[in-house]
Amino acid sequence: QVQLVESGGGLVQPGGSLRLSCAASGSISSISHMGWYRQAPGKERELVALVLSGGYTNYADSVKGRFTISRDNAKNTVYLQMNSLKPEDTAVYYCNFIAGAGIYWGQGTQVTVSS
Repeated sequence: QVQLVESGGGLVQPGGSLRLSCAASGSISSISHMGWYRQAPGKERELVALVLSGGYTNYADSVKGRFTISRDNAKNTVYLQMNSLKPEDTAVYYCNFIAGAGIYWGQGTQVTVSS
C-alpha cells in the first residue's frame, strides 16, 4: 500500500516563504512524474508544478519565478519551495506521483497567505 505524506503547510504573511514536502511510503519505484496541485475554495484543482524523472520541470504561469519544485529519488520525495507568496496562493496543496500504472495522491496540506 503506497501512501503519500505531505508536510510544510501553514499560515504565512504575503511575501513570505514556505517549503512543502511529500514523501512516499510503501512499495513504489520508477516514479516518472512528481507534481504539486492546488485547489482553492470554489475552484477546480490545478497543476502548480511537476518534475519528471529526467529532471524536466513545468510550472503554472502564476507561480513561475516564485516556486521551485525538486525531487530526491533516493527518498521518493518531492519538494515545493514557495517564495514571494501572495494571498491568491491560498489553497489546499496536493502532491501527486505517477509510477507505472499507479497514480497516487497525498491527503492535502493547507497553505494560507494572509496578513
